[in-house]
Amino acid sequence: MYSADSTSTQGATAVQQAVQDTAHANVSLHPSQVLKKLPRDATPWQQDSAIQASIHVENTHLSTRPDTLHLPGQDKGKSYKDISIPLYYKESFFSKDSLYHPEIIAGRYGVAGDPVPYTIKGDNIITAMLLGGFILALIAFANSRRFIFMQARNFFLESCESRNEMTETTSEYRFQFFFLLQACLLLSVIAFIYTQDRIADTFVLESQYHLIAIFFGSFSAYFIIKMMLQTFVNWVFFDSRSSSRWFNSSLFITSAESIAIFPLVMLMSYFDLSTQNAVTYMAIVIISVKILSFYKCLIIFFKRNAVFSQIFLYFCALEIMPLLLLYGTLATIIDYLKINF
Repeated sequence: MYSADSTSTQGATAVQQAVQDTAHANVSLHPSQVLKKLPRDATPWQQDSAIQASIHVENTHLSTRPDTLHLPGQDKGKSYKDISIPLYYKESFFSKDSLYHPEIIAGRYGVAGDPVPYTIKGDNIITAMLLGGFILALIAFANSRRFIFMQARNFFLESCESRNEMTETTSEYRFQFFFLLQACLLLSVIAFIYTQDRIADTFVLESQYHLIAIFFGSFSAYFIIKMMLQTFVNWVFFDSRSSSRWFNSSLFITSAESIAIFPLVMLMSYFDLSTQNAVTYMAIVIISVKILSFYKCLIIFFKRNAVFSQIFLYFCALEIMPLLLLYGTLATIIDYLKINF
């Protein structure tokens, strides 16, 4: 036991002596030369310490002299601290390509496809307006349904209407004027769809909403001018009671027209109803409205008069002529605004 401890102690002393000799050597030894000087029983940790002691690391000082290596025709470097990239490194054949500049919005490569055509069903604003008009129409009908049913029932009963004159309230007038504005909007959408399908789809206007607004103003002016002319003529030639009855009947007929053309707008906008069928439907609605207006005009103004030819003059001047004037105005507006290639 004593001999083994003394042997290990002598081996460790020999390793330490070899490490010290290696550290004090002036020449760096190869790792294999260092390992040959160690005893055979040296541990890996002792071998690693001896190798590290044989490596002499000297302090390295960077040169402060300027770099003289440069391309011909270029100035020599001023300082090693100057890390700016020369211009010939920045510019290249692909330097201005958009693929190397993600911050720049570049165009698409290849052939452009056909743009998706404009449709009412894809227009959120028109859809919201139609949906809002439908909801307001339901509210108006719910609040004045008793008055509407009473007026529809007494429309053809001239004797009952003369005995029981209906007095309309402010809210009922308001609802009927709402139906009048809704009729202008629906007619504007129909005119816009017909114009795009049959006449032209490009205009000098910046947006299709401008064209719809122009149509809306035209139809609004048509109804306002027609009512003003009828009110003036009725005030001159007829009594106030007959004029009031005609005004109420005219509002009711216009409200009925608004309700009748609403399904047409929905079919043309969202179910691709053909323009020919839409024109047929609209012609039936207009003819029915004019027949009802002619009947009511006959009952109110000319039922007791002996000269029945006056009704044709009255009806043509105040019903047919404004309609033809509206048609000519819309045709002129479309011809002026469309782009002729």
